[in-house]
Amino acid sequence: MLGSIIGDICGSVYEWNPFKTDTPDKIPLNDINSFFTDDSVLTVATAEAILMQQDYASTYRKWARRYPNAGYGGSFFYWMRGDSAKPYNSWGNGSAMRVSPVGWVFETLEETLSEAKRSAEVTHNHPEGIKGAQATAAAIFLTI
Repeated sequence: MLGSIIGDICGSVYEWNPFKTDTPDKIPLNDINSFFTDDSVLTVATAEAILMQQDYASTYRKWARRYPNAGYGGSFFYWMRGDSAKPYNSWGNGSAMRVSPVGWVFETLEETLSEAKRSAEVTHNHPEGIKGAQATAAAIFLTI
């Protein structure tokens, strides 16, 4: 989880300003303009939902509303501000970007995949959005 947050912060300055180099060890990782993004906010929200046994939708909305300018995608922004917490069939990468805590907590790959799906489908209920979360959580689970 900390690795994903550190990566988010270090990479934040390159999200809208891509940087290519033949010497990746020369990429500055501590830029004065670095900041945490929506991915970090929702990663923390995922951890809270698991640890406090809260539902994902309300926990994501609570954290997103606490940090409304973190760079959410348009559909998520409307979802978190709106009255309805129904999923919006996203197939983007947001569900994969916030799922890292799931890979650390559960005892079996089956439980990890099931929980990754639960964490994704509150917004990213398109099959590709769910697969992205499951692939990321499985990769983390299998490395620990």
